[in-house]
Amino acid sequence: MAIREELQDLYNGYAAAYSAGDADTCAAVFAPNGELFSPYAPPARGRGAIAALHKLWTRDGPGDKQLVVVDAGGSGDFAWCLATYSEGLPTGNGTSLNVFERQPDGRWLIRVCSLNSSDPAA
Repeated sequence: MAIREELQDLYNGYAAAYSAGDADTCAAVFAPNGELFSPYAPPARGRGAIAALHKLWTRDGPGDKQLVVVDAGGSGDFAWCLATYSEGLPTGNGTSLNVFERQPDGRWLIRVCSLNSSDPAA
């Protein structure tokens, strides 16, 4: 499977967990030392902090999170991806630039995620 499809599969699982309000599963797509940078909150470093942030983001119940890979590439055990994200709200749309690390079992996990809002007020 091509890297773009592999990363889209990861995002599809993440989006389903996000829409279901499952913060722990959302955080599980990040490496244990993962980092998330967002215009919606202070930086989150480590899977525990990322899970706590997702609990806040998903507390209002089911949503319609979608992520679509725009471009992706990689070499060896590292990959990168540019994706669009949306939640159906003007303040929940933008782009996400990510760096991934391949794990010993072959899975990709997000090492660094940078969210970039389409909303100028964010």
